[in-house]
Amino acid sequence: MLHILSLLFWLLVIPYCIGLIPAYFISADKKDPGTVLLAGYFLMWSLFEVIAIPAVLWVKYNNFTKASICFMVVSLLCAAAGLWLTYRMHKTQGTSRSVRGPGALFKPLPPAQRIEWALFFILLGVQLYMAVSHASFDGDDAYYVVESLIAQQADVMYRILPYTGRPTDPDIRHALAVFPMWIAYVAVKSDIHATIVSHVVMPLVLIPLSYLVYYEIGRILFCRRGEADGSVFHSENLPVFMCVMAFFQIFGNVSIYTNETFFLTRTWQGKAVAGSLVIPALFWVILRIYDGAKESRKDTGLWILLTCVNTAAGLCSSIAVFLVCILMAVTALCLAVTERDGKVIVKMAAACIPNVIYMAVYVYLAYGYLLR
Repeated sequence: MLHILSLLFWLLVIPYCIGLIPAYFISADKKDPGTVLLAGYFLMWSLFEVIAIPAVLWVKYNNFTKASICFMVVSLLCAAAGLWLTYRMHKTQGTSRSVRGPGALFKPLPPAQRIEWALFFILLGVQLYMAVSHASFDGDDAYYVVESLIAQQADVMYRILPYTGRPTDPDIRHALAVFPMWIAYVAVKSDIHATIVSHVVMPLVLIPLSYLVYYEIGRILFCRRGEADGSVFHSENLPVFMCVMAFFQIFGNVSIYTNETFFLTRTWQGKAVAGSLVIPALFWVILRIYDGAKESRKDTGLWILLTCVNTAAGLCSSIAVFLVCILMAVTALCLAVTERDGKVIVKMAAACIPNVIYMAVYVYLAYGYLLR
């Protein structure tokens, strides 16, 4: 029971409380519990990346414990700050900017949509069951999962070669993508073996989070908001959209390289999280900023969230940092032309500053010897 409570605390309570920080700066009509939870995860992963990477590069002994302590303290402080900001908002502004619960957001659904939503949740349940009961093991497990286990048991990050068990220097290609170390952190805090966390816990967390991103995207594309009470009227296309996405994931295993294959069979790997969660979240936040209302473009919380999503890409994969920068650049160029606003290029570039720093560190560590 304590193991489960620890998982709920670090995978649900703490991310949600941390997400209250960017939610404080987001207008009330653009935030809901799902937005807060997703914002909390991306901010939490960004914090872990900023703390863990210096420990990997410049701390040789017991670097995992030192990074874990720093991250734990920062996470708890951020969670407390999120609760304090929410309390302050309630005290000074009432409930006008509060996070609306599901009961306040949605009106009763017609029977047809209830059936469609039931079908989606059945498809989601099947995916979760298959991901846990028929866990897929591949060659990458010998590296990524073992790195998490080494951090849990030997208290070092990327200082022991998983294939031989011998000491080694950090491999820059993998050492800057510290997602396995976050899994190790969850394993230590819940006192569960890192392999179990990777193959059982992570699918139960990351798959629903990915569908939560798709749901938020669907809300923007297929829902309209009532002018009187602010309630959301669902189009029948939203549950259909979710079912279509679920079918894509189930039947997308046409190759071992497809995103759908990684989504269900390598859920715990950073590159799977980058393709299934981080990049879709980038589309979600950009859609939310440019949803037709000019006020959204000045929403500070959404720009903070966009920066956190960009930063979290480095936690997952080094190549993901480059991909999201390219995506941001193309998006900024298209928006600058269609919206006739050159400021969007500056704002998008500012959101990519953590990625630029990441790539500069990567290039220097990987190829810096050429400059000597």
